[in-house]
Amino acid sequence: MRLRDLPSVDELARGSDDPLAVDAARAVLARAREEIRAGADPGDLAGRLREELVAVRLPRLRRVINATGVIAHTNLGRAPLAEEALVRVHDAARGYSNLEYDLLAGTRGSRQDHVAPLLRRLTSAEAALVVNNNAAAVLLALAALAEGRDVLVSRGELIEIGDGFRIPDVLARSGARLHEVGTTNRTRAADYERAITDETALLLRVHQSNFRIVGFAEQPRLEELAAVAQRHGLPLLDDLGSGSLVNVGDEPTAREALAAGADLVCFSGDKLLGGPQAGIVVGRAELVERLRRHALQRALRADKLTLAALEGTLALYLDAPERIPVLRMLRNDVASVRARAERLAELVGGEVEETIARAGGGALPLAELPSFACAVEEELAAQLRAGDPPVIALIR
Repeated sequence: MRLRDLPSVDELARGSDDPLAVDAARAVLARAREEIRAGADPGDLAGRLREELVAVRLPRLRRVINATGVIAHTNLGRAPLAEEALVRVHDAARGYSNLEYDLLAGTRGSRQDHVAPLLRRLTSAEAALVVNNNAAAVLLALAALAEGRDVLVSRGELIEIGDGFRIPDVLARSGARLHEVGTTNRTRAADYERAITDETALLLRVHQSNFRIVGFAEQPRLEELAAVAQRHGLPLLDDLGSGSLVNVGDEPTAREALAAGADLVCFSGDKLLGGPQAGIVVGRAELVERLRRHALQRALRADKLTLAALEGTLALYLDAPERIPVLRMLRNDVASVRARAERLAELVGGEVEETIARAGGGALPLAELPSFACAVEEELAAQLRAGDPPVIALIR
């Protein structure tokens, strides 16, 4: 077939009464032109149009099987939700809910009331606030507490995480001014003390989520920073990044950060916590209230499905944290992982290899979790991704 032999868009779409037929015909013909120029035959265009009309209605966001060895894989949606959380999401989504309604008083309520009591209990915080992700939590805290003033941050904590997210950029967007202290590899509490002026609004500590500086390095303990902040009557904001509610490796917990003297602590809902994407702020009641009343809070607030999933996840921490998939996978014994790899190898004919797994989500970057994998030929990777559900494997 030559380019001149291709039908027009109208001619190709004429045989279909589908409202999307014209757009689909354009897409089919565009690909056909590329194939002809490459010396290939585009084949049955009418059949390809029918396939295009089916494909355009298929869901783009699909369930996949994570076979990468990275538990909270950022590109694969991070933490899978527990069944109990899914039930609460379904209940909230299928009809009306008391999202902002006080059932006892019969008046308007706060959406934060569904999760704040659980967060206070699990972290020993005075108050809690939930927004739509941790970057939003940090942005809101800086805007509410430091707009137009200086924020002290160690040079070793001016980090970039996924997709170009940089702490200096967030500071700039919040209206606060960045004041760097110390050096990349060594910063002491005295560096913060010397940098404090009348223009200083707060001290910010940022957890080095997805990397570590090792060797000739030093960072002040949180207790030391808290002492400096208290001497000068300034709040200390601790951005945990991933964060956790229970001890997982060397990842700091929100309760520990508050006990060490942080006034506000920010962390994520969909990483080691094992819930939905959310940014969680816990700490002193008067500071949390300033965040709640800031104009940005409404723009950044979490929706009802997020709050339902988070409430269901947090409730499990009270009685059954082992039912949270991320925690269960992190604590899997290596023998059971090997047994699964061996069963899989029997089915597909691969070889069982010893390997390592990782937590993912920017948490525990140095932790190598002993694991086993079923190794197959690299050429199968595309076929695995084309399956239903697709299987996403590690290629090496």
